Amino acid sequence: MAVKTITIDMEAYVALSRQKRSGQSFSDVIKERFGPIMTVGRFKERLTRIQLSGELVDNLGRIVADRKKSPARPARL
Repeated sequence: MAVKTITIDMEAYVALSRQKRSGQSFSDVIKERFGPIMTVGRFKERLTRIQLSGELVDNLGRIVADRKKSPARPARL
């Protein structure tokens, strides 16, 4: 893999360092934050890695249903 050297000031370095988790490279942090644009395909791929409890799914369903019943609607401009 090709690499490129960049120069950043100390403030940017500290900010980047705060985001870095153990075992993660600075490249990983940058790609995680500024990586490829999220497409439907990538979103669906990520969803397959997430496991939601049945209780959470039920609660989300109730929230969506309650919002549909709500008389509050955004103003049409």
